Amino acid sequence: MLRRSAGAPDGASESRAASVIRLVMAADAHAAADFYLTARGAVTARLLRQQLTAIWPALRGQTVLGIGHATPYLRLWRDQAARCIALTPAQMGATRWPAGAPNLSCTAEEDALPFPDLSFDRILLVHGLEAAENAPRLLREAWRVLKDDGRLLVVVPNRAGMWAYWESTPFGHGQPYSFGQLGRLLAASLFRVEQRHTALYVPPVTWRLVLRSAPLFERVGRRLLPGLAGVAITEAVKDVYAAVPVKRVPRRRLVLAEAA
Repeated sequence: MLRRSAGAPDGASESRAASVIRLVMAADAHAAADFYLTARGAVTARLLRQQLTAIWPALRGQTVLGIGHATPYLRLWRDQAARCIALTPAQMGATRWPAGAPNLSCTAEEDALPFPDLSFDRILLVHGLEAAENAPRLLREAWRVLKDDGRLLVVVPNRAGMWAYWESTPFGHGQPYSFGQLGRLLAASLFRVEQRHTALYVPPVTWRLVLRSAPLFERVGRRLLPGLAGVAITEAVKDVYAAVPVKRVPRRRLVLAEAA
C-alpha cells in the first residue's frame, strides 16, 4: 500500500509514487525482453515455438492477439495472419514490436482491453496470466474479445517444475499453476479446455552443454517425468452455452379447493 508523506504536498507525493510504479512495471517487460536475447532465452523460445506450432500450425488470414510478453512467439504467425497484435498489460510496461517495422504493439489495462467484442480468432497468453493483478478479469476480457469460434492458448509456469522457482527467468515470477488449477480458473471464466501440452524439461541453467542437449531433455522428460515440465500449455475455447442464461421454468400454481 502506498502512503502519503506527511511533509510533502499530495500532488508531489503522488507524482513520485507514480514514477516508482512505472519503473517497476517497465522492469518486468524489459527483463523478459532481455532474457530472450540470451542463449538460454533463445533455446527457451525455440522449444516453446515447436509446441505452439504443433498446436496452431497455420493461421492464414486470421486475427491474432498476444497478451503478456508474447512477441517472441507471435513471429510464428505474423506473416500469414490478417492481423497480429501484441498487447502488454500496463503493470508490465510497454515494449515496441516488431523492430524495424511498423509498430504492432500496445499497452493497456488488463481488465479493459481496447478492442471491440469478438475481435480475434486466436489469443495467445504467455508471460501474462501468472503476472496478472486479477487473473479472472483478464480471462473475462479475453473471452469478450475472442470470437465465439475462436481459441485461447495459455502458457504458464508449471507449479511442479523447476522453472517456476528460477527467478532469473520470466517464468520464475508471479503465480505458477498446475493443470488442475488452470483448468478450474478457465472454467470459472467460461472457457472449456480442449487440450493440454507441456514443454521445458531442460533445466533452467546457463551451462552450454545443457542448452545444447535441450532436445534430448525434452524427449526424455516428456516420456519419463511428464509432471515436471517447466511450463503448462492449455488450449481452450469459449463455453458459449455456459454464458447463456437459462430461461426460468414456469411453475404450476396449485389451487386447493374443498371437496363438495
